[in-house]
Amino acid sequence: MTKQKENAISRRGFIGKASLISAAIMSPRFLMSCKSPSDDIALGFIGCGKQAMGLQDSFLKTNQVKMLAAADVYEGKLKRFAANLSGCDTYGDFRKILDRKDIQAVVIAVPDHWHAAIAVMAAEAGKDIYCEKPLSLTIKEGRAMVNAARKHHRVFQTGSMQRSWPEFRQAVELVRNGYIGDIKHVTVNVGPPPKPYDLPAEPIPDGLDWQFWLGPNVKESAFNHNLAPGLNDDFWAHWRDYREFGGGYVTDWGAHMFDIAQWGLDMDASGPVSVTPPDKDHPYLTYQYANGITMTHEPPNKDNGLTFFGTKGQVHVVRGKIETTPEELATRTIGANEKHVYHSENHYIDFLDAIRKRSKPICDVEIGHRTATVCNIGNIAYQLNRPLQWDPVKEEFKNDAEANQLTGREMKKEWNVL
Repeated sequence: MTKQKENAISRRGFIGKASLISAAIMSPRFLMSCKSPSDDIALGFIGCGKQAMGLQDSFLKTNQVKMLAAADVYEGKLKRFAANLSGCDTYGDFRKILDRKDIQAVVIAVPDHWHAAIAVMAAEAGKDIYCEKPLSLTIKEGRAMVNAARKHHRVFQTGSMQRSWPEFRQAVELVRNGYIGDIKHVTVNVGPPPKPYDLPAEPIPDGLDWQFWLGPNVKESAFNHNLAPGLNDDFWAHWRDYREFGGGYVTDWGAHMFDIAQWGLDMDASGPVSVTPPDKDHPYLTYQYANGITMTHEPPNKDNGLTFFGTKGQVHVVRGKIETTPEELATRTIGANEKHVYHSENHYIDFLDAIRKRSKPICDVEIGHRTATVCNIGNIAYQLNRPLQWDPVKEEFKNDAEANQLTGREMKKEWNVL
């Protein structure tokens, strides 16, 4: 080929590419920030209770999703969830959502005793996952969720949305940058641990598949509307109060507040090395980290919050408010050259962005698992009522077979992920 012909071909190639670029720039789709319905993430919701209704609103407000399906064992809640959605199919069995190739991601908003089984199956089905906190009912189930997400290369966001709120980011960056000196202690003010299920039996309402609601649990538990409220019951379900289904307020609110403590202490990949229940020397459940920092679980005072205590001051943070000593730190601008944590303005958009980028979101499954573990080892110490030594690398208690048995649970074969 002559040099003249090569130049002619190169010129034609350039003109062709330039024409394509010009057409793309002038297209209506480009002028609308490259947004078209085909860019929307296709979601399936698993669990359609009170929390799911809030999540539906949060995801719809992103204007980046289409909700193609929903599943719940309570027919009335399923119908309510889908009532104002166009083209949302409904199922009594969540596995029908996992079978659909057109659904990219699932939002899991069911009681804690179901989280692991559904999340592992969703990962195996190739779905990205948004799962409510606390991530898991037991430590071994949490690790199974991490393993499944990693094995199948899934994006997994834990629903700890406080990480996307400015007051918590400010608190963490103040701590990380040493504005209150060396951290010595953290208090987390949330409610009590769970208790064994003790509610009286009530008639099972029409439209509720109670056996499916119980799911992985081996032990039969009688229906009571406090576990699965009806459409006219305007309260948060109390399944979270009982050991068979949840972790009490230690995991319910604790999964939010211990999460921020872990974030501030830069312990997202680790955790405490010991936990001691209240005794003559410890008025409150007390955790200790390998670096000597202690953390206590204390009852709510005026709010569900947490406080970092340092050698030069303190930071108290709750939803919508941060209080500091010295006072001016609350509004201190963290400089560009200082330490910064992952910045997310919207927990739901962050998840959707991570799906598109195939990246880890702000509260990746490993982070959610580590936070749930802090809560769960605390509950185990409460249950056994003795000090425990924890190995955050091996994820087991040292020289305590009874405590290690409580890091998992017996599950029905169909749903077992351990």
